[in-house]
Amino acid sequence: MTTEDTYKLWLDRLDSTDPLYRELLAIREDPAEINDRFYTTIVFGTAGLRGICGAGTNRMNRLTVGRASRGIADYILASGEDASRGVVIAYDCRHFSREFSELAAGILAGRGIPVYLFPSLRPTPELSFAIRRLGALSGINMTASHNPKEYNGYKVYWADGAQISGNVSDGMQAAIEALDFFDDFGGISLEEARRAGLVTMLGEEMDRSYQDYVMSLSVRDGDELDKSIGIVYTPLNGAGSRPLTAIAEARGFTGFVVVSEQRDPDPDFTTVPYPNPENPAAFALAESLGKSIGAEVLIATDPDSDRMAVEIRTEDGGFRFLNGNQTGALLIAYLAQARRDRGELQGRQAMIKSIVTGDFGRAICEDYGIEVYETLTGFKNICGRIDELKAEGCRYFFGYEESIGCAPGEEVRDKDGISAAMLVMEMAAWCRRRGTTLGGMLEDLWRQYGWFAEDQVSLVLTGQEGNARISRIMEAFRKEAPSAFGGTAVSAVIDYRDGYRDIPPQNAMTFILADGTRFSLRPSGTEPKLKFYFYTSASSLSEAGCRMTAVRDAVTAMADGVR
Repeated sequence: MTTEDTYKLWLDRLDSTDPLYRELLAIREDPAEINDRFYTTIVFGTAGLRGICGAGTNRMNRLTVGRASRGIADYILASGEDASRGVVIAYDCRHFSREFSELAAGILAGRGIPVYLFPSLRPTPELSFAIRRLGALSGINMTASHNPKEYNGYKVYWADGAQISGNVSDGMQAAIEALDFFDDFGGISLEEARRAGLVTMLGEEMDRSYQDYVMSLSVRDGDELDKSIGIVYTPLNGAGSRPLTAIAEARGFTGFVVVSEQRDPDPDFTTVPYPNPENPAAFALAESLGKSIGAEVLIATDPDSDRMAVEIRTEDGGFRFLNGNQTGALLIAYLAQARRDRGELQGRQAMIKSIVTGDFGRAICEDYGIEVYETLTGFKNICGRIDELKAEGCRYFFGYEESIGCAPGEEVRDKDGISAAMLVMEMAAWCRRRGTTLGGMLEDLWRQYGWFAEDQVSLVLTGQEGNARISRIMEAFRKEAPSAFGGTAVSAVIDYRDGYRDIPPQNAMTFILADGTRFSLRPSGTEPKLKFYFYTSASSLSEAGCRMTAVRDAVTAMADGVR
């Protein structure tokens, strides 16, 4: 069936009063738009379903959400697991997030599966925590994380609190694909489900339990910290405002201030061009407020509060962005030293990072005797190794990846921007008490472990042709890559397409150069991007930067030449 045929089928099956029908009718003279909406069907990527809201198989709408929810219900009932353990459902501030969460709850309840539903937006890490705390079988979060305002998404979790992977992901996908978008998904209303005792509303008790868990991750307090330090926080109009404010107050951080324009939920993100704290532009209002009050640290979380980014004050009164590799390395060093001081760094301990994360954190871990493990990108892979390593007698220490994601504790099996933010606040207060700053701490680490430099380049390539070009670029690097980049010879190439050692297959590659510089490339699992990651270290930061820049320019020139 062609995309045009599928488009006409949807028009035939939808009622003429349906907003989805009217939306499709409005594009009847736009073949490119029809093709983009119907050339493919959204499938599970790095973080479940994610796409632009609208009508079509390649869009997030009530039919794609309903089909996915019924398929997941069918999988659960056929899995042999105890479906009475139930499913936890949360949502963020996005357009349609609440409606999608209630739709999913009604479909699961209609199949007799109990649901625990949050009544208002909650952070993704609290969802993961609630799954484990309640002993639920699965979890769903309606969120597009850091994507632009036009997007929404559908993250799915399993009983361990981590996002689905492997056989569970494959099984759910197969169950979803067995359904037609216009099947009767058997949903009941939220009111009917509550009357039947199939929906339980979660609230303050779970919030307090999660916040208590976050505070339990603290490694220093009292006189060790200067809690008057100026800290500006922006939740970017997402779910982080209430929990992190409550934690800051409970811990006594008197200099903690929230950006007022970005405190409350806003699905249009009117104060930022793109609600991704990995983009320094998201800090504009925080920087303005930070300068006015003399803040030393700025913290931002994305709309579902799983990602967390940091900016630190510079000598000229401005602010400097710390990338995910730098923030992760700071937290690793801070936690390792504190736990060693407390006698808690005994036995085998594991730090887990992705294959595209830098080696700054690895160098610190190796100095403290902490074992380092690598996984594919995504916290379903990072946190998915926790139980496996625990069974081998290796205690979980920390997990992170370069895209401003950290998992500081094992009771949340996903990125936890709230926990990471609290620890950054604590670390900054500890530095201030000792007469230094996070910037000073970072430079001390560079002097001790080497001057690490890193960079990332993303090629945004949308639609069907964009996907095709991403494939062509990946194949060019596999088959036509030169023997040197930036004047430095290639000494090794790792192609993960067929798997590598204990790492499962993924469409990703790493090139290792003769001087230790390396770069990786992979298509994003959540956005229409091809991502390049560059890493090196040298005897000075300027030398490392020059070396990395030469390689980056050569690699991006090759990619730009593939059409």
